[in-house]
Amino acid sequence: MTRDLRVFNHENLLEQLKSAEFKNGYYVLEFYADSKNKPSSSPTSTLSRFYLYPSGGTLRDSNFQLLFYDSAYDTYRGFKPPERENK
Repeated sequence: MTRDLRVFNHENLLEQLKSAEFKNGYYVLEFYADSKNKPSSSPTSTLSRFYLYPSGGTLRDSNFQLLFYDSAYDTYRGFKPPERENK
């Protein structure tokens, strides 16, 4: 059984980064979204785009509204994105 990378968690975020589009300083990610358009840790009927800005450790929703900051994803705090598969 393959895991669903659209379920929001740390491991799936890192796995998506390996092949995610990178433009204008952010990664384009896709996760299930809950009723408030926040990434969901379980499958839902809604998929949405999210944008990770590693230079600030922020995750934004499809409207670029700030959802949260996490130092684990902040390059200024030592985060190193995984090697990209599609360079």
